[in-house]
Amino acid sequence: QVQLVESGGGSVQTGGSLRLSCTASGNTDSRYHYCLTWFRQAPGKEREGVASLATDGNTYYLGSVRDRFTFSQDNAKNTVYLQMTNLELDDTAMYYCAAALATWCTGNFMPDRYDFWGQGTQVTVSS
Repeated sequence: QVQLVESGGGSVQTGGSLRLSCTASGNTDSRYHYCLTWFRQAPGKEREGVASLATDGNTYYLGSVRDRFTFSQDNAKNTVYLQMTNLELDDTAMYYCAAALATWCTGNFMPDRYDFWGQGTQVTVSS
C-alpha cells in the first residue's frame, strides 16, 4: 500500500510557472516497485496523462506540454515533481499523481492501469 500526497498547485497568470510535488509513503519494501505518472483532469474533460518516467529512463509527456513541463524525481525523498513553465489557459485542471505496482514502468497514460491516486492539487491559469 502506498499513499500519495500532491502539493504545489495554485493560481497563476499565463506564462507563469508552478512546481508540483507528489510524495509517496507507505510500503517501502524493495519487493515492490511503483511507477509514477502525473495526470490532470479539467472540468467536463476526461482524465489525461501528463508526464511519466519509464524504467529505461525515458520520460513521456502529453504532446501539448512536452516543451513546457518537466518530470523529475528525488528518490531519497520518495518524491516526484512536475515543473510547469509557460503555463497556458488550457493547463487549468486538477493535477493528480498516480502509482502503479509493476516490475517495469512503461510510462503509459492509461488511468485504469494505476492502483493508487493522490487527492489532487488544483492548477488554475488565468489571463
